[in-house]
Amino acid sequence: MRNIRTVFLCTVLFASCSVNKSSFSPQRKYAPEQLQRDFHIYRTILEEYHPSLYWYISRDSLNSYFEKGKAALKDSLTEPEFRKILAYITAKISCGHTSIRNSKAWNRYYDTARLTGMFPLSMKVWNDTMVVTANLNRRDSVLRRGTPVIKINGKPIAQITDTLFRYISTDGYNLTHKYQSLSNRGYFGSLYQQVFGSSPVYTIEYLDSTGSARGLNVPLYNPQADTAGRMAIRPPARIPRPTKKERKRQQISTIRLLRIDTAGRSAMMTLSTFGKGYGLRKFFRQSFRAMEKHGIAHLIIDVRGNGGGNVNNSTLLTRYLADKPFRIADSLYAIRKRGTYDRYIKNQFWNRLFISVFTRRKRDGLYHFGYFEKKNFQPKSRNHFAGKTYIVTGGNSFSATTLFASALIRQENVLVVGEETGGGAYGNSAWLIPDVKLPETGVRFRLPLFRLVIDKSLPKDGRGVRPEVYSLPSIEAIRRNADFKIEKVMELIRADQAQKNDPGL
Repeated sequence: MRNIRTVFLCTVLFASCSVNKSSFSPQRKYAPEQLQRDFHIYRTILEEYHPSLYWYISRDSLNSYFEKGKAALKDSLTEPEFRKILAYITAKISCGHTSIRNSKAWNRYYDTARLTGMFPLSMKVWNDTMVVTANLNRRDSVLRRGTPVIKINGKPIAQITDTLFRYISTDGYNLTHKYQSLSNRGYFGSLYQQVFGSSPVYTIEYLDSTGSARGLNVPLYNPQADTAGRMAIRPPARIPRPTKKERKRQQISTIRLLRIDTAGRSAMMTLSTFGKGYGLRKFFRQSFRAMEKHGIAHLIIDVRGNGGGNVNNSTLLTRYLADKPFRIADSLYAIRKRGTYDRYIKNQFWNRLFISVFTRRKRDGLYHFGYFEKKNFQPKSRNHFAGKTYIVTGGNSFSATTLFASALIRQENVLVVGEETGGGAYGNSAWLIPDVKLPETGVRFRLPLFRLVIDKSLPKDGRGVRPEVYSLPSIEAIRRNADFKIEKVMELIRADQAQKNDPGL
């Protein structure tokens, strides 16, 4: 009888789960009481755990934003409406590692939903300039790559970017990361629709080839209709499905890649992450061995798209290049081990165990990670690279990538080229970054548990690592789809080679 009851209960449970999953609706509204509870948990966890909550904003100012957010929860809201309020407040903290995420139920819905309306344009945005980089409406012969846009639905570009910036988390007062976020493929349209709402038609004002202002009405992109039309015209080609091993190799090649020009004695290393699982230790060892073998004199390390990852990997790469011992942190600490709502913090048992084992509470009441506060890392002796190194950075260079650039930027044979890093030069809040899941809506947010000061001698100006040689976008460069940062590096390499060939120049 007990077994029969167990089978019955399991059947009911699984059936219930199946119904809930299939009945998810993006239009579902949560009652004010549910939203208030989630908001209270969100605020309490941030106030208890975040190590840098008032680093760039005063307590009084942030409290006022919390109260405004709470006051906005008097009516029922959908998940996107609730997330919009949380994102606005979270951006005020000025921490690039603290951000709002969709619920898992929303992601499951979005992955399988038949989307009927997408903002059709991808943009490159900088300062007060916006340029089309891609258009989903393939039949549009006007708004092609390189077309400057000056207004959308009557709003000037400066007004649009200023509004969207209020919902993007970044370290300190850094704008490069915000501009780069808007420039990442698809991000501008997604955020634009979340903040300003969706329109069946967008009025795009742009500059034509003569510099004259023009207007064009652009419909939402319907992927179903577009795909159906293309399928009717041209049947899809049969492409053999790559094997699992081939897919893995293709994925890894987009993450880490070394190209060597033996004739020019130069090499280019592209790194999209310092994360685990990509064999970076072996990759570094083999790469520097190969460069030693071929007598490479100029090394380009492209970390523009590197959002960070494992600090051991970034430190290891630094050791292959550094000419003297270095530290990666002047201070690294958490502010507490336990809180009121630990049950909503992912892996909190292991996070608490980590803090208990690897940190020590000092007189200031903070849990210091003494190993990284005191450790001097030694340069690699085997296959160490002493040639000219060019580190290419941009707004997506974040977290551990900032540590890497910070450790080497003062070195004589290293030149940082490109744009300011998205990660803060003075420091950031990161290390352990669990997700927090709010119980009513399922909305999640990232919660950094440690505060890292990279270099306390730097000004606390909220800026990233600034390059020694700037290489900034231009309309012409975007139009011809040029890699203007690498072009700048190659120009520097040619100048250096010419100088060595003819010291009298």
